[in-house]
Amino acid sequence: MMQQLNGVQASSLSSQIYLQLRQQLMSARLKPGERLKIRELAQRLGTSETPVREALFQLVKDGALEMKAGYYIRVRRVTLQEYLEMREIRLMLEPHAALQAMANIDDAFIEELAAMHERLVVAEQTKDYPAALEANYDFHFSVYRKSEMPHLIEILERLWIQIGPLLTFLYPHGHPSYKGQHQHVQLLSALKSRDKKAVRKAVEQDLIEGSRTFVAYLTEIDGKDLPGDDAASEPAKSARS
Repeated sequence: MMQQLNGVQASSLSSQIYLQLRQQLMSARLKPGERLKIRELAQRLGTSETPVREALFQLVKDGALEMKAGYYIRVRRVTLQEYLEMREIRLMLEPHAALQAMANIDDAFIEELAAMHERLVVAEQTKDYPAALEANYDFHFSVYRKSEMPHLIEILERLWIQIGPLLTFLYPHGHPSYKGQHQHVQLLSALKSRDKKAVRKAVEQDLIEGSRTFVAYLTEIDGKDLPGDDAASEPAKSARS
């Protein structure tokens, strides 16, 4: 019985660690090639290595991390081709999520959303790029989760845990630029006026127009090792240390 209880506790702890790391991946707080060491994570979280290992292995299965047995577990760097494919899928799913969310969005929520966008603007102006990336993630998923479609959100999250780390290249190299107003502003206006066509267009254009410079930079660096990228050199230590 005690062994069964310990198994349940370990499983629950592993799930908590998994969700925490997943959140960090989606909000671009982990970089491509960054090594995740089991022992260090366990010490930082104040737990044993077993639930950490299980959480990391699950993220390897999800395609967010990559592992070379006995050497390393690190954040996987998505290729340009993979990013473009995932963007195509996002272009189908994210506008749909926003449209489904409209029935559950009121003016109070739109004000909260506007405050998130303002955090993004201020972070960009002060060059606090991690905060900008997190604000961008919060803005998008705050809308999508209002769809109350958990299976759709799960699909989007699985995409974002893979592309999230790649977005650390966004600033300053692929800084989003728009011909007119920021597409977040367009989305806020469309939500306020309950304009479905404008909502769809704003989400689509945020993905297309907002990533134009980013895609150009990804094209330039695709397949190249980057200075300071852990993936550029073969690690000498075990993934446990």
